[in-house]
Amino acid sequence: MKSLLIVTAAVETATGLALLGLPLLVVSLLLGGSLDTPAALVAARMTGAALLSLGVACWLARNDEMSRAAVGVVAAMLLYNVAAVSVLLYASIGLGLSGIGLWPAVILHVALAVWCIACLRISQTNQSTKVKPQR
Repeated sequence: MKSLLIVTAAVETATGLALLGLPLLVVSLLLGGSLDTPAALVAARMTGAALLSLGVACWLARNDEMSRAAVGVVAAMLLYNVAAVSVLLYASIGLGLSGIGLWPAVILHVALAVWCIACLRISQTNQSTKVKPQR
């Protein structure tokens, strides 16, 4: 779980910082589109702030891998990765958007989701095999 949290922290922090600082470039690479309105630019930067927050949460949880809080962070990242794949697939298939980074991003989020599931299963197995104190 520690490796997952470190990798996720690095990826999401970098993406968040990129969206905060260079949202036009990131959206162009990811979706092949532009941010035509000030509202779209603000939404992209808010997304960057959210991803930066996820990165920080993962980084802070990396040394606490068997705590309930760390398991909660991994469960939240699973939800995020599944949602990211869904939104990116809709952008491609439903809206016809496509940038050079779209399919690599889909593959990355699928891989991270699978890794999250594996870590959650291991955590669940470890929790169920612990000896429970007698009362």
